[in-house]
Amino acid sequence: MKKALAAAALLTFGVAAHAQSSVTLYGRLDAGLEYMSGVPTSATGSGTATSSTHRFRAESGDWGTSLWGLKGAEDLGGGYKAVFQLEGSFNTMTGAGPGGGGLFNRWATVGFASDQYGTFTMGRMLFISNGVWDFDPFGQSNWSSASLVRGRNWPQSSNNVAYQSPKIAGLDFYGQYALSNATNWNGNGTTAQGREAGAQVTYTSSLFQLRGIYDEIRNPANGGLNDSYNFSREYTAAFNVFLGQFKIQGAYQAIRTSGITAATPGTPTTLDHEWGGVTWQATPAAALIGAVYHVNGNNGAGNATIYTLGGSYNLSKRTLFDLQVATVQNSKTANYGLNANPAGNTVASDNPLIGHSQTGVYAGIQHSF
Repeated sequence: MKKALAAAALLTFGVAAHAQSSVTLYGRLDAGLEYMSGVPTSATGSGTATSSTHRFRAESGDWGTSLWGLKGAEDLGGGYKAVFQLEGSFNTMTGAGPGGGGLFNRWATVGFASDQYGTFTMGRMLFISNGVWDFDPFGQSNWSSASLVRGRNWPQSSNNVAYQSPKIAGLDFYGQYALSNATNWNGNGTTAQGREAGAQVTYTSSLFQLRGIYDEIRNPANGGLNDSYNFSREYTAAFNVFLGQFKIQGAYQAIRTSGITAATPGTPTTLDHEWGGVTWQATPAAALIGAVYHVNGNNGAGNATIYTLGGSYNLSKRTLFDLQVATVQNSKTANYGLNANPAGNTVASDNPLIGHSQTGVYAGIQHSF
C-alpha cells in the first residue's frame, strides 16, 4: 500500500513538473513560381554579363523564408523562466537544408526571461538589422527592403548576447552584442565573423509605431567598416501608422563606412536607402500592398528604385496565396537586381546589366504550422 501511495505521489509530482514546461514545434513552408526578365547571360562564357534574357523557375522563400524550429520555456519560479529557441531554414522545392550556417542557421539560443526584468539570451540569432521587418510593407520578402542594400538588412550572427526589455509606457529596448572570438576584439581573420553589435528602441501606441536602430558589422579580416553592403554602420528610423483598414509604413537608412581612403570608382562608401508603402486590408482574408524602395550610392555607384505591387489571400489562419509584381529601375551606373544579390556585373551575381532594368512576377502558397 505504501509503495502504491509513493508511486502515485511521484506520478503527481511528475505531471505538475511537466505542466510547468513547454516545447513548441513550429514552421513555415513557402513555394511558388517565378518569372523574371533582365537576367544576365554571357555570350563568351567568361562569366561577365554581356546580354540579358528571361526565365521561369520554381522558387522557395520569395514571400517568406521556409523554416522550422523548436522553442520552449521552463518555469523556474519567482516569475523567472528558462527559455530556448532552435530554428533553421530550408528549400521547400528541393528539401535542401541550410549551408554553412548549420542545422539551426537562424536561431540557436538559450537564456532567461522575466515579465518584470525582460529577456536575456545567448547564441546564434537573426542580426538586429532584421528589425526593419515590422516596418517593411512586404515583410522582407525577396523583393523588398534587403534588395537594394544587397542583403545588408537580413544577416544572421553568432556568438551573441542579447537583451529585450519589457514594455514600459509604450517603450521597449533591444540590444545585441556578437563577439568575434578572435585575438583582436574586432576580428583579425582567425574567425569567420567580426564583431557585430546594435541597439533598437521602439515606441508603440494604438495609432502609430516608431523605431530607431543603430547597428554595425565589422570585417572579420581586419575589424574594419570598409564595405557598404557587408561591413558598415547602419542608422535606421522607421514608422508605422495604423488607420483602420490601412497601414502606412516607411523608413530611412543611412549606411556608412570608415577608413576607406581610395575606393574603386563605382564602389559606394555611403548609401542612403528609403522606402514607403501602404497595406489595405480589404477584407479579413485579403490584403493589397503597394511600395516603393530607393537607394542612392556615392562615388559613382548610382541609384535604383523598386516599384512593387502585391498581396495575399488567406484561405485559413495558417494558409495563404501570395502574389508580387516588381520592377527595379537602375540609373546608368547601377545594376541592382530584385533579389538581394551581391555586387558585380557577372552571370553568377544575377544582377541586370549596368543601367538596365529587371522585372519579376511571383505567385505562391505559404503554410504555417
